[in-house]
Amino acid sequence: MIRLLPIILGAMSAFGPLATDMYLPAFPAIAAGLSADSAAVQATLAAFFAGMSVAQLVYGPLADRYGRRLPLLAGLAVFTLASLGCFFVGTIEQLGWLRFGQGIGGCAGMVMARAIVRDVAEGSAAIRLMSQLTLVMGLAPILAPTIGSGLLALGSWRLIFLLLAAYSAVLAVVVIIALPESLPVQRRRREGLRGVLRVYLGLLRDRHFMAFALAATLPLAGMFAYIGGSPFVFMTLYDISPRSYALFFGANACGIMLLSRLIPILTKRWPPERVLAGVLTMMAAAGLLLLGVAVTGRGGFIALASLLFVYVAGVGGVMPLGTILAMASQGGQAGSASAVIGTLQFGLGAVSGALVGLVHDGTAVPMATVIAACGVAGWLAPRLLAR
Repeated sequence: MIRLLPIILGAMSAFGPLATDMYLPAFPAIAAGLSADSAAVQATLAAFFAGMSVAQLVYGPLADRYGRRLPLLAGLAVFTLASLGCFFVGTIEQLGWLRFGQGIGGCAGMVMARAIVRDVAEGSAAIRLMSQLTLVMGLAPILAPTIGSGLLALGSWRLIFLLLAAYSAVLAVVVIIALPESLPVQRRRREGLRGVLRVYLGLLRDRHFMAFALAATLPLAGMFAYIGGSPFVFMTLYDISPRSYALFFGANACGIMLLSRLIPILTKRWPPERVLAGVLTMMAAAGLLLLGVAVTGRGGFIALASLLFVYVAGVGGVMPLGTILAMASQGGQAGSASAVIGTLQFGLGAVSGALVGLVHDGTAVPMATVIAACGVAGWLAPRLLAR
C-alpha cells in the first residue's frame, strides 16, 4: 500500500491534465466534426474548468463527513458516464455540457488526493509525498498530447473520450481494491450546511492559509492560460504540427517533473517557505520576460518556448510546497481546505483561460500578458498576506 500510494494519488490527481491535454491536439478535428468555430471548441475547455472549480466545494465537506473513498468513487462514476457521453455527442453545445460533467466528476480525485496526503503525512514526509504525487502527475502532460495525436491518427477524436472513460473505470477498481480509507470515523465532521459555510469562511479569513493557497494557485492559473492559448500560438502562429506541439508540451511537463524531484532535496537544506519564494521569483521573472518577447518579437519562437519551459517547470515547485504549507494546520478540515485550494486552482484557471480568448488579437501577447500577471500575483501573495 505504501509503495502504491504515490502512484494511486498521482493517478487521482491526473484527471485535470489528462482531460485537457489529451484533446488539445484534436481542437481542429472537433471543430470540423461538429461544425463549430475555434472559439466554441475552446469554450468546452472553459466548461471543464468551471465544473472542476465549482464541484470541489461540494466534495470537500463530503470528504470530511463521509471519508475519502465514497465521494471519490461517486466522482469517478460521474466522470466515466460523462466521458462516454462525449463519445456520442452530435453538437458542440452537448460537448460543452458533458465536459462540464467531466469536470464535476474528475475533481473528486484531486480533492481526495490532497486530503489523503494530509491524513497520512506531516512536515517533510508530506512534502516528499506531495512531490512524488506531482512527479507521477507530471507524466500526464507528457503522455496525454502524444496519446491524443496517436488516437487522431488511428481514427476519430471521439476515441480520446472513450479512453478517458476507460481510465476512470479502471481507477475506480484500483481504489476499491488497493486504497483503504484514510479518515477514521472518530475524526469525521458532522456539521450541517451552516457549519460547512462557517468552515469555508474561516479558511478565507485565515491569512496564513490564503497566502500559501494563492501562492500555489495564482501561478498555476498562468499555466492554464498557456494550455488555452498555446494551441493557437504554436500551431497557427508558428506553424508547428500537432505532433511537434505534443513534443513541446511534453517537454514542458518534464520540467514540472524535474523540479518536483528537486523539491524534497532543496527543503532539506532550506526552509520550505524560502524554497517556495525562490520558485515564485523564478516564475514571475520568466513571465515578465515572456511578455517582453511576445511584444517585441525578439528571440522568436526559441525564446518564447524556452521561457514557457521555465515558467511551467515552476509549477512542480509551487504546487507541492504551497499546498503543504497551506494545509499544514488544517488537519481537522483537510477535505474543505483541499476543496478551497482546488476551487482556486480551476476557478482562477478558468478566468485566465477565458481572458486569453477574450482579448485574442492574433498574436502571443494575450497569452503572455495573462501568464506574466499570474506569475507576479503569485509572487506577491505570501509577501502581502503571510504573517
